[in-house]
Amino acid sequence: MPRYKLLLEYDGGPFSGWQRAGEGLATVQLALEDAVEKFVGCYAEVIAAGRTDAGVHAFGQVAHVDLPKPFRADQVRDAINALVRPHPIAVLKADAVDETFHARFSAIERVYWYRIINRRADLALDRGRAWRMGAALDSDVMQEAALTLLGHHDFTTFRDAQCQAPSPVKTLDRLTVARAGEEIHIHCAARSFLHRQVRSIVGTLMEVGLGKWRPADVAAALAAKDRARCGPVAPADGLYLLRVNYNADVK
Repeated sequence: MPRYKLLLEYDGGPFSGWQRAGEGLATVQLALEDAVEKFVGCYAEVIAAGRTDAGVHAFGQVAHVDLPKPFRADQVRDAINALVRPHPIAVLKADAVDETFHARFSAIERVYWYRIINRRADLALDRGRAWRMGAALDSDVMQEAALTLLGHHDFTTFRDAQCQAPSPVKTLDRLTVARAGEEIHIHCAARSFLHRQVRSIVGTLMEVGLGKWRPADVAAALAAKDRARCGPVAPADGLYLLRVNYNADVK
């Protein structure tokens, strides 16, 4: 069966996450699979690179789907976009790929972006799309603390209790905190992440920015391998799956 790689953008606000869930729950996967079924006349599973949680957004989610017959890639893109409406999901690009390509297992890196808006005034245009913090944040000390989390570690402290990953050990390749005016941007990159790992890290770094924790406290929390030592979990609103990277020879 012909396989197609889909580059997706979506607003996670209306959805109970990516993965098809219980009856009556709206998910990104369900909306896309319903659109594909209308297009080709039969069910086809849409498999994503990352199963984003409820409320998490995406600029560059990647998925693949096997269709019963070949179509031009632009037909696949346009048909799904027409049929997925009015859900806030867009197929930015569709490509025909080899059957060995797998959106999840072929990925070599996932990059997440978290937006914090550091101002007293409430959010109007960005409500549901960023975490507002009214108190002043020190982004420089947040970056100092972020460095203590880089590398290969047991991330039990930053792992949700419901995480189904076989091991808490992950390699965090990049974690940066930078201010852009009233916004603070946190970028986090790794081959794979634990359930709610990024939001757990962001919430902990927020405590540092507020002056409640020191960078050394973050290092100590990591070393403790104890979920109870984690800071508060950041809300889903500000989290975006920015992009998924693959080897150049994966097609």
